Amino acid sequence: MNQPAAVPMIVMTRHQDHVETINKTLRNAGHPVHLSWLPEGGDLGDALTQLVPDMLIIFADEDLIDLPVAMEFRGRFAPDVPVIVVHDSLDEEKMARALTLGAEDAVTLANLERLRLVVDRELKAHRMERSLSATMSVAHEYQRQLNDLMHGSADAIAQVQEGIIVDANPAWIELFGHDSAESVVGAPLMDEFEHESHAALKGAVIACLQDKWPGHTLRASAELTDGSSIPLDLLLSRGELEGEPCVRVSVTAGSRDRRALEARLNDAMQHDPGTGFLHRGYFVEELTKRLGSPLRGGVRHLVYIEPDKYEKILGELGVLPGEEFLIEFAGRLREMLNPGDLVGRFAGNGFMILVQRGNSSDVQAWAEHVVGKIAAHVFQVSDRSLSTTCTIGLAIIPPSVSDPEGPAADAFRANRRGRDLGGNRVHALEHTDTLLKLQDSDKMWVQRIKSALMENRFRLMQQPIASLLGGDSPDMFDVVVRMLDEQGDEVLPSEFIEVAERNDLTRNIDRWVIGASVSFCASRAPAGLFVRLSRATIADPSLPDWLGNQLRASKIEPARIIFQVHEEAAGQQLKEAVALRAKLSSLGFRLAVEGFGSGRDTENLITHLNPDFVKVHGSLMQGLATAQDKQQRVKELVELARSHKAATIAERVEDANTMAVLWQLGVEYIQGFFVNAPEAVVLG
Repeated sequence: MNQPAAVPMIVMTRHQDHVETINKTLRNAGHPVHLSWLPEGGDLGDALTQLVPDMLIIFADEDLIDLPVAMEFRGRFAPDVPVIVVHDSLDEEKMARALTLGAEDAVTLANLERLRLVVDRELKAHRMERSLSATMSVAHEYQRQLNDLMHGSADAIAQVQEGIIVDANPAWIELFGHDSAESVVGAPLMDEFEHESHAALKGAVIACLQDKWPGHTLRASAELTDGSSIPLDLLLSRGELEGEPCVRVSVTAGSRDRRALEARLNDAMQHDPGTGFLHRGYFVEELTKRLGSPLRGGVRHLVYIEPDKYEKILGELGVLPGEEFLIEFAGRLREMLNPGDLVGRFAGNGFMILVQRGNSSDVQAWAEHVVGKIAAHVFQVSDRSLSTTCTIGLAIIPPSVSDPEGPAADAFRANRRGRDLGGNRVHALEHTDTLLKLQDSDKMWVQRIKSALMENRFRLMQQPIASLLGGDSPDMFDVVVRMLDEQGDEVLPSEFIEVAERNDLTRNIDRWVIGASVSFCASRAPAGLFVRLSRATIADPSLPDWLGNQLRASKIEPARIIFQVHEEAAGQQLKEAVALRAKLSSLGFRLAVEGFGSGRDTENLITHLNPDFVKVHGSLMQGLATAQDKQQRVKELVELARSHKAATIAERVEDANTMAVLWQLGVEYIQGFFVNAPEAVVLG
């Protein structure tokens, strides 16, 4: 067995029996002391240097050495060693003098128990101080190495405390165009970035300080000292600087160099040199390739956008400045795109965009956001400033369509129709050639849906819901349904749900989904499974009894299932929704309202339904990171939900910037393609 290391101590006394008394007392108390007897005061300096003691005990009444002189030796040769003064007898004056000279305490041999307690206390304090000193030494060395690494790194790095840049390496200074470190250190981090990036960046920094930032890359527009801006991908990590927490913000050199090289190659070969968007031929080629890949969820639209009255702008500015205007117009448009959006330049002053969002309402909300931003912007062309509006034409791309020609024509025609109506708007054709060619009849779809129900050709898909509260996310999922056709290929809800609603088939589909969800809960026991109820099912009086039978047969915990109703549907059937809520609660199920904030009277609805969860409408996520009006609306919805003790979930979150803003606004959970695409449910 390992023996504890001996504790070296020096005892200054003329009498060896004093040394033996102290040795016996301390060893009986469990201290493996090694006492060095020092009977001559002149040897104290050498003893402190050579023996490196953990304690010095001085018998002050024996005149071996003056106590002030002894304390001076201690201060010179071993300033950290604790000193205990021993007197024949003690009073307040002697104790005060010993403490004044720097001793830790004064004792007598008449009370050996107090001697033991004092020694025990001071040895612990000495060891702790020594350990802390070693730790600080290691920490300082680590900090020195970290600073050397940071300042020698090719990555652009800044360290931020309380929103202020407290250190920045040469790569950061060069990237942002500063003359020296003095021009950036002490300045707010937000001064380095455009205003529209502030909300997301602030949310991510706060989350990082609280160890709740998951490490995703954050997109932000840097504002350089020359007035230009560049998009950057930021990495945030929590660190420590001089004992205080900080956030380390970095831009990797490799990613900057790689993006720059790729951009130069694309500009040279595939992209329009002015706007940076794809040339028409390359756009059509990439668009066709994407439409050939199956859509896992959501919807696709083609968007055609042009500035209104461009001919007048051209006549006012001239041909060459007119191109400068289009370049700035394209720059504004680029800021509002999502990762994965595909853009090409068409017809000189037009732009075609492939967008994929959660549903058509999200596409509409995004397009309206673009129209509003363009109308509010002041364009600077040479020495002229002007404002303009734009018109957007929308065309949905059905999942089975792989040829872009029809949707592209529909988007262009919708744009022209919007311009005829006065411009400055988003327009979609009520009937398009593409959809009319695809929809033979409801009768065919009704037969396909009924056959799929009879042959059990429906599948449950799960989409995880992630927590913004930190720690492990609860095991919660949103479920959606897919139909399989006769060849076993997936059919998205956008193709068959509307037909089912018109032909009173949604209750049958809902029953299938609920039954499959109950089986999933019995197999996996998730914390929560969100199951949608259609309008028809909300008003179905037979549902509660059927659910009771399902519970008795499966023996699952009913709280695992959270039935969700859309705010618009519940608002139009409020009486039925309230009655259903009461019956579901009596059975132990929970309730969620999705599309929260989309109805005409959100506050009244939440008061009547008192849901356990609300899902903030996905259209509010479109452009949220840069739209202050949407941020304010989400904040109001979060406060409303909290006042009714409902947890908040953001629908259809698609990027880290949106997630950072949602975290700052107090949203508790998120779902969407940024978290995870829907996956097939595995039972058993």
